Amino acid sequence: MNWISIGTLSDIPRRGARCVATPQGKVAVFRTQDDQVYAIDDHCPHKGGPLSQGIVHDAAVTCPLHNWVISLETGKALGADEGAVRTIPVKVEGERLFLALEALASRAA
Repeated sequence: MNWISIGTLSDIPRRGARCVATPQGKVAVFRTQDDQVYAIDDHCPHKGGPLSQGIVHDAAVTCPLHNWVISLETGKALGADEGAVRTIPVKVEGERLFLALEALASRAA
């Protein structure tokens, strides 16, 4: 798998997110309280809300528009809501963060 560097772990506060612009759209990169890092498309499956601006709790994010809760691990809506967003493989090497290029390209296909 080919990887693209997107910054460092310290660029994202604990229980926070950053938005990464790619040619295929925006990707939200999240850091949990225990330093797990996840990446998903930055739009809620409900009405397209910016998930990178949501509240991070455990391994989930709550959309700031209509309170849908999205799993950071699977991209699926939790609870009674239905829908999903794409997850993008992310890896941490030391302090550096990387996204999988193949996953970003797959959105365009």
